[in-house]
Amino acid sequence: MLAKRIIPCLDVQNGRTVKGIHFENMQDVGDPVELAVRYCREGADELMFLDITATQEKRKTLTKLVHQIGKAITIPFTIGGGISSLEDAYHLLDAGADKLSVNSAALNSPSLITDLAERFGSQCVVVAIDCKWQEDTWKVYSHGGRIETKRPVLDWAKQGVDLGAGELLVTSMTHDGSKNGFAITLINIISESVRVPIIASGGAGCKEHFEEIFTKGGADAALAAGIFHAQELELHDLKRYLKQQNIEIRL
Repeated sequence: MLAKRIIPCLDVQNGRTVKGIHFENMQDVGDPVELAVRYCREGADELMFLDITATQEKRKTLTKLVHQIGKAITIPFTIGGGISSLEDAYHLLDAGADKLSVNSAALNSPSLITDLAERFGSQCVVVAIDCKWQEDTWKVYSHGGRIETKRPVLDWAKQGVDLGAGELLVTSMTHDGSKNGFAITLINIISESVRVPIIASGGAGCKEHFEEIFTKGGADAALAAGIFHAQELELHDLKRYLKQQNIEIRL
């Protein structure tokens, strides 16, 4: 059995790490390089870097910052935000990224997923899905959660995998920043419907929430930001707790 992974997330805006609630009211929480080094030291399995306004501002990801982080850490590092071509992907991988996360560009042009997978390998391609519970259904959003699409979440998850995604990052905007727990039912439905690992994101507030998303939700990895940035939950403590619950985890 593969070990479950804990992934701190750096949402970056204007070169600084930020955190909001439901993708709104972003507050500065620190320097991304310093936070990346801290998480690497504390035992994070991977790190996620999301340039959250790159698509909205129609610009590319902050390659210089990616390079700085890549040089400073020794754990796998996924980059997302503003990736819309093979050239974009090449520059970011060359700067130090291990994997690429695509969202809005893939929704606009699904063939991008296949292009990236064929060029760099499926293991390098993460399709990020931002979704919100509305009118008794989960709706997919693009452009950093600003634009509602017409794609059903499960259909898009399956299509992304069929096109070549090696992993899915599923973020519940409804749960984001709430600290009330992950979207267990949503993650469980997706994890049972596709053959690739699922990273659950949105809602982590305590150790028990991570246990639940692994045991009840079927997630392969859990991503969180605010509780780690504020040091409300230490990575070492979380991992020891999960190990005590007989969850396979790297200490």
